[in-house]
Amino acid sequence: MPILFAWLGNTDLRAAEGDPTAEAGPILNALQARDFGRIEILSDHGKAKTQQFADWLADGFSGEVSTHTVKLSSPTSFEDIYREADKLVGSIKEAASGESLVFHLSPGTPAMAAVWILLAKAKYGAELIESSREQGVKTVAVPFDLAAEFMPAATKSVDDALARLAQGLPPESPEFSSIIHRCTAMKRVVAMAHRLALRDVPVLIQGESGTGKELFARAIHGASQRLVGPFITVNCGAIPSELVDAELFGHEKGAFTGATGARAGYFESADGGTLFLDEIGELPLQSQVRLLRVLQEQEVTRVGATRARKINVRIVAATNRVLSVEVQQGRFREDLFHRLAVGVLLLPSLREREGDISLLIDALMDKINLEAANQPGYQNKKLSVTARKLLVGHSWPGNIRELNNTLLRASIWAPGGEISAQDVTEALAVSIPPKSDAVLGRQLGDGFLLPDLMGDVARHYLERAMSQAHGNKTEAARLLGLGSYQTLTNWLEKYGVGM
Repeated sequence: MPILFAWLGNTDLRAAEGDPTAEAGPILNALQARDFGRIEILSDHGKAKTQQFADWLADGFSGEVSTHTVKLSSPTSFEDIYREADKLVGSIKEAASGESLVFHLSPGTPAMAAVWILLAKAKYGAELIESSREQGVKTVAVPFDLAAEFMPAATKSVDDALARLAQGLPPESPEFSSIIHRCTAMKRVVAMAHRLALRDVPVLIQGESGTGKELFARAIHGASQRLVGPFITVNCGAIPSELVDAELFGHEKGAFTGATGARAGYFESADGGTLFLDEIGELPLQSQVRLLRVLQEQEVTRVGATRARKINVRIVAATNRVLSVEVQQGRFREDLFHRLAVGVLLLPSLREREGDISLLIDALMDKINLEAANQPGYQNKKLSVTARKLLVGHSWPGNIRELNNTLLRASIWAPGGEISAQDVTEALAVSIPPKSDAVLGRQLGDGFLLPDLMGDVARHYLERAMSQAHGNKTEAARLLGLGSYQTLTNWLEKYGVGM
């Protein structure tokens, strides 16, 4: 049965107190006029008044009544109202998949009604209802679509925290201007990157593929004292294993078959600047040993040479793997991990960046239109409202890279100046779906052990949470949805994850 969501309004409270002018109140009117399995009530009237209303409501409604007391800075604060309503609806929708959602517009302030409309049209596809003495309870038709994401402005406390984090930095740094963002998670990562740019220490950037790791590496180099030096990029996963040492450290003439002359490696080429080692988790273990020595001694010995050369290189490494897990499983050296993980940045995935997707869509579309402007017959492209809604609602397992490629395909396939929902659907059809079958699609039998699989999953997420929380157990417990610090500790002990 449908789930009804409503803010608790003054008229409802008066009805519960027996005020005859309030009659039954909007909430009870709706519950008596329509069949609902449960109601979720948001209230900023305090626990006592809210519970008193819930007890009164239970006498006239046989379904489940749940109350959620929240604190708003004011009953008209769009930011607070949006945050609390979105959090509640999101958690209920996830737990009760398949149930239809209904938002009641009548109780509460106009700001609360406006937020219900926004959430219904732009995010949850919920039915909207209202009630009045004259017309009773009826469905509200809103004859337009909302496509823009809503991102509440950061609260003052968050802004102050970020300002303290970035203390000593200039208020704006042009090197980071290409990192398009407005969500709090990215603000924090950018502020941390600012701090790291000023310190000549190794940096390890972790994040899923397509999250912008190289963009951050270039920004860190550009904001550092090494700006005038070279920025050399190396994709460690693209070098054949037998050539890794020669590519990184250089070689002398005759060092191996095909070495017809001496050649400087990437480390020497980056002398005085920054060496970006992308996908460092792909390096063979033997090359990791040599890399560790180079970092420790700040000197490099070419393959086939007997004399070391002094170098002055800053390392920024990146990986889409969780290196702490790679260390545990013997695929990455622990001593090298600790040498690299001095300044650690964990980039959030695009699906975790609430409020950023529309911003990125606009920026990427501007870039696509600009780059294609001189191509024969090209028309400047704009997204239809329904096309944008499809993009905003997609999970983007390939992150920003996938978003950019999808927009590019859609712009190519759209015959006119508008990209339609069908163009976007066709552009998304060639995307790679999330790897959900990596766990759920395992072959049963032949050595399959469910406890081992569950342990692997638990360890993976425990390690990720501890890494993202920088060792803060309270924050890690929150990220994992565990009830308390002690519950997390028990999980860490059970699965042997280092604390």
